This record gives sequence, C-alpha cells and structure tokens, in this order.
Amino acid sequence: MQDRTSAADSPRDVPSILDALGANASQKHKANVVRMGIPEQNSLGVPMPVIRSLAKSLGRSNNLAWELWAVQIHEARLLAALVFEPGTLNHAQLNSLLGEVASWDLCDHLCASVFAADPEYPQLIEQWADAEQTYVKRAAFALIATQATHQRSLGQQLIGQWFGLIERCDRDDRAHVKKAVSWALRELGHIDIPTRDRALAVAKGLIETGSNAGRWIGRDASKELADLVFVPGRRRLVSSHSKAAQAAAATAFGK
Repeated sequence: MQDRTSAADSPRDVPSILDALGANASQKHKANVVRMGIPEQNSLGVPMPVIRSLAKSLGRSNNLAWELWAVQIHEARLLAALVFEPGTLNHAQLNSLLGEVASWDLCDHLCASVFAADPEYPQLIEQWADAEQTYVKRAAFALIATQATHQRSLGQQLIGQWFGLIERCDRDDRAHVKKAVSWALRELGHIDIPTRDRALAVAKGLIETGSNAGRWIGRDASKELADLVFVPGRRRLVSSHSKAAQAAAATAFGK
C-alpha cells in the first residue's frame, strides 16, 4: 500500500495522526499481522513502512509520544515508540511502557528505539531477564540482541553476563521468549570468532540440558552460528553463503 502521508502535509495532532493511520490501513494487512501473533484487538492493519515514514515526518516529541501511547491503538503505540526522545525517559517510565506491551513487535520496537538509548540499559536487562511477564522477559533478550548488533564496544564481562542469562532460560518454553533468547544468542555470535565459539558452546550446553526449551534454543541458534565467518572489512561475522563471504573466498582463492 502506498503511503498517503508526506512531510509537507504531516499531521501534528493526535486525531489527525489517527486519520492518517486509518487512511493507510487494510483488512488484508491486519489479517497478516494477526497470523504472526499480534493481537487483533485495537489493531488497524497499517504496514510498518507507513508508520516509519509518518514518524520521520513527525520528529521526536515525548509529549506527542505519550499522547499517542494513551490512545491504546496498536499502530499508534508503534508510532509512539519511534517518536519518544531517546535517552530522556527514566526507568519508572520505561517499566510503565513495558508493562502495557501485549505483542512481540511493540516490545522489539521499544527495545530498538527507546530502551537501547538508556545509558544504564544493562541494569534493565538484568532486571527483566527473570520476569514472569512474557514481554518483559522478552525485552531483556531483544535488548541484548539489539545492543549486540549495534554497539561497537561491548566488554567481555558484560557479554559473559549475557551468556549466563541466556543459559538460565533453558526451561522457559514460551514461544515469544525462547525466540528472543535464540535471537540474542545468534546476534552475540556475530560479534567475532571467539564470541561465536562461546555462543556455540552455550548453544550446545542448552541442547544437552534435555529440556524442550533448551533444545529448541540451542538448535535454532546453532544453525546460524555454525555458518558464521569473518570477512575482511566487515565489522561483524557474516554467513558463509552471503555474497560478501563468497566474494572474499573467491578473491583469496584467486590469489
């Protein structure tokens, strides 16, 4: 669906923003996201590229983001996650947001756009990793995955702590938790060869626990981790089947 909003005529008040979202909604998209496990209740069916485009035109504003969040429409909350001013919310506010999350996509967008900007994010990970609420616990591992992907310098002590948190999840069989745990393990493995080897060892240990969740996480992560290789000029490891890896191999072979 074509985005019907532009920077020139971007709405600035919540009713107009909701009208813009509704103009880009479809029952077909709504049915697709429901099939992915996103609650149908209070969902309009707006594609994420439209929401990103609208967020870009709106800019950052905590006041507007809180107003959008209060509407309790799924897409309005996704938009709010992109409008909050990074690094400006306190932990009480972050916990308040997370406590109202009822879907994996909103959880992950908050992690990437809001939680990752908190200077004390490792404390949030430790706090949330043993939570009972599904999406609070997922947030801990989605945040690990996000930081492992984007942070250029993660200390070995912190990485070791995160591996320990992952190992503690061998008995949690909730789909949206164990998928985030596997995601975190895989993204850590992309950092470099030594960390990949540590991640593979953790995956093997999870498989050997004998629990359903542990086996699933270990096997799911191992498939990607075992295929990761170093390519000169790349900050992170890549799949051996990627174009970059194959080009590097062809260059080395040609030499």
